[in-house]
Amino acid sequence: MTLFEKASAGVLCAVFGASLFCGWIAPYPYDLQIRDMTNAAPSARFWLGADELGRDRFSRLLYGSRISLLLAPAAALIAVGAAALIGGVGGLLGGVWDRLAMAAADLFLSLPWLFLLLMVRAALPLNTPPVASVLVTFALLGSLGWAGAARVIRVRARTLATADFAIQARACGTSRWRLLMVHVLPNLKAVMAAQFWISIPLFVLAEANLGLLGLGVSEPLPSWGNLLRDLENFHRVRDQPWLLAPAALLILVVGCFQLLYDRGEVSS
Repeated sequence: MTLFEKASAGVLCAVFGASLFCGWIAPYPYDLQIRDMTNAAPSARFWLGADELGRDRFSRLLYGSRISLLLAPAAALIAVGAAALIGGVGGLLGGVWDRLAMAAADLFLSLPWLFLLLMVRAALPLNTPPVASVLVTFALLGSLGWAGAARVIRVRARTLATADFAIQARACGTSRWRLLMVHVLPNLKAVMAAQFWISIPLFVLAEANLGLLGLGVSEPLPSWGNLLRDLENFHRVRDQPWLLAPAALLILVVGCFQLLYDRGEVSS
């Protein structure tokens, strides 16, 4: 592992740790409004200043990181689980099941993914409670983001379906369902793990895009998406460059994920 890769892993561990323990690190609750300090500049009291409601930006960035970084893996787990089931069944059974699985994957891949998310999320009530909006947003990401992983898993499952151990298991009378769950899926762990780590930064970016459009996590809960809405006004950003902190952290985290993934891809 090179110095840059070690640094990337360290950055990710630090960001995940800070987001996980933000309740102890953040100087203020994310929704605390100090009305006499609205739009305050960075200071010893507010490291990244305060927003238009007097809420501490540094505290909101920590809490927003927790929502984005802890729930994106949950969405990735849903997507990879669905991909393993659909791609695994298609690759193992072949025939009409394989064609149906790949037709569904091709359909989802042919649709503009972000627009599909926007359509589904926009169909929900705008007054969705904040906690419900978090669960709905990342559940949508997980349930709609399985198609690419399913195609990769399907190819590996097709190879395993013709392996000696699978042929021997079928010869011994093992059912197709047991063959899938006991013999095929455990041998797909490496592929599933790779797809899981690839999906996390994709879902982080997807949530950020939804938040920018006001269709992600609802206020007052912070996330990287709704924190980035402060960047809509260019003149304000020029006068208050500390507003770029959420974007800088997002780019840093996604870049670290990409660097570590590229190393794993080359090593494999």
